[in-house]
Amino acid sequence: MKVYHDIQNLPQFRNAVITIGTFDGVHTGHQQIIAQLKQEAALINGETVIITFHPHPRKIVSSKALYILNTLSEKIELLEAKGIDHLVVVPFDDGFAQQSAEDYVKNFLFEKFHPHTVIIGYDHRFGKGREGDYHSLEEYGKQLGFLVKEIPEHVLNNITVSSTRIRESLLNSDIATANNYLGYDYFFEGMVVEGNKLGRAIGFPTANIQVSIAEKLVPGNGVYAVSAAISSQVSAIIENGSSQLLKGMMNIGVRPTVDGTKRMIEVNIFDFDENIYGQIIRVYVKYYLRGEVKFNGLEALKEQLAKDKDAAQEWLLKAE
Repeated sequence: MKVYHDIQNLPQFRNAVITIGTFDGVHTGHQQIIAQLKQEAALINGETVIITFHPHPRKIVSSKALYILNTLSEKIELLEAKGIDHLVVVPFDDGFAQQSAEDYVKNFLFEKFHPHTVIIGYDHRFGKGREGDYHSLEEYGKQLGFLVKEIPEHVLNNITVSSTRIRESLLNSDIATANNYLGYDYFFEGMVVEGNKLGRAIGFPTANIQVSIAEKLVPGNGVYAVSAAISSQVSAIIENGSSQLLKGMMNIGVRPTVDGTKRMIEVNIFDFDENIYGQIIRVYVKYYLRGEVKFNGLEALKEQLAKDKDAAQEWLLKAE
């Protein structure tokens, strides 16, 4: 897959079959659109082109807090795995948002991409004030010489439901539901930073993770079974599968047993004793084990962590 960040220097696509969207999550609903895109392109010996935006348009046009399922690099990785030919990342700013529907179609979509076919949903809106819709795009297509095809309503509904359910499920620690809608294990990355080394003192050393992107959605508080990879291993794992992943458990929360107040992400990697401070670690969230609990002292916490480790290992063994 070729990725473009400069829309002023795009190649001449061959019979471009295009779809447009944020594709946050690249989840099972999105995967249906991708399948339709590839089918249409195959019929005309065309190339698949996805147009997406960065930053997320809602960050520009809305003041509400935004939590994303994928960072841009994660989205690129997931789309590449789906066999897309071209991904165009459009810088989204106020100027782009203020284009009229006509300018958007003629000066952006047609002039830059010369599409053969554009695949969008019946409820797709574009241009300043969301003035453009599916029917107006069809009319522009007739004028300019490209086809417009509709994404089925049930697929669009699946996307809306999936995105909402994934976010809600992750925030509520319902990892099984989130991963089912995603079609893969939810993951995030962050730098390993120094903590107070309490975990090491009680026999469960942890990597304290500082998430790289502030908008990235972090699951709700609790204890999870996870797989993990150090940054240097990620590319190999993407190519060769998950068998090389490290196994562990993760706690997200304020650590009430030690009167903590700051929300932290701590991962205990099983049978691992390397110094990885300053490195990026990727965590795949596999199973929710239990909620965060305040224990009566460190000894009780230590006993529970031993049980958590057994439970995590059992779950992870089942997943192999």
